[in-house]
Amino acid sequence: MRCTNKMAIVFGDLTLGVKGEGFHVIFNYARGGIESLVSGGREWCYRTPLPTYWRAVTDNDRGCGFHLKSGCWLTADMFQRVSGAAVTIDGQAIALPVAPENNRYSPEETAERVEVAFTFETQTVPAAKTTVTYAVTPDGKIRVAMRFEGQKGLPELPVFGLRMIMPTCAEGFTYAGLSGETYPDRMAGGVPGVYEVKGLPVTPYMVPQDCGVHMATRWVEIRRATQLANTPGVPESGIRITMDGEPFAFSCLPYTAEELENATHHEELPPARRTVLCVLGAVRGVGGINSWGADVEEPYHVSAEGEIAFSFYIEL
Repeated sequence: MRCTNKMAIVFGDLTLGVKGEGFHVIFNYARGGIESLVSGGREWCYRTPLPTYWRAVTDNDRGCGFHLKSGCWLTADMFQRVSGAAVTIDGQAIALPVAPENNRYSPEETAERVEVAFTFETQTVPAAKTTVTYAVTPDGKIRVAMRFEGQKGLPELPVFGLRMIMPTCAEGFTYAGLSGETYPDRMAGGVPGVYEVKGLPVTPYMVPQDCGVHMATRWVEIRRATQLANTPGVPESGIRITMDGEPFAFSCLPYTAEELENATHHEELPPARRTVLCVLGAVRGVGGINSWGADVEEPYHVSAEGEIAFSFYIEL
């Protein structure tokens, strides 16, 4: 069990460091999130986790022209503008501690709870807003709360969630949820249980496309035994994503949606180097009535005109 003492806080010029027993987190105000996440002696961030709005187009998406109607979400996924950041220490909101404001703090600052909230504006017309709030506590848990505020006139979303890219390929993952690959309109065959997946399998569809989504998940644990640093290896370790009240969906692949999108054959995919974990609060159905024009049934659409909110925990 982790120590429950206070965490050490470091107020940098553009960053905020939070250190507890066996872990540390560095937030970057300009990049809009976590730029370093170390647990078990291993770095878990290759890129800052960001909101994700896009999934690689499926055969059925192409058939009904969904990618033509909602293609703006691909741009929104790739190019994100951070429009604000806010810091709360032990329940007290403080002025954003960037230089020179950070100079008023000592090197011995501590806290029992640290919250950092980032606001993003999408590159759509009109622009939508997404807020991601991280709350860190000494037990090594980070509560991540996401809220999407849509706008009238925006086309439907493929997905909404958080994309985390890890520095190396995972050895595999274990999750508690439904068996196999499931989507909102493809859940009937999923059997609840705990499942272990070796490696980061990509479903061998003829054309690379979105795959590997798991619905109704209570938790997922990612295992890695490799790191990028030129230092002696450390034993295999993992991080766990756990539901906060409601189950979530996720995919864990060696490619981003954009990398899958760029390949028309599997041999065109780049060498697998990273782990791309997408934790999703909303997922569009995949349809399948036919692949030459039928849209997804109405209950499985994701509107971008209202609000979508969900939360989960990262357990270090």
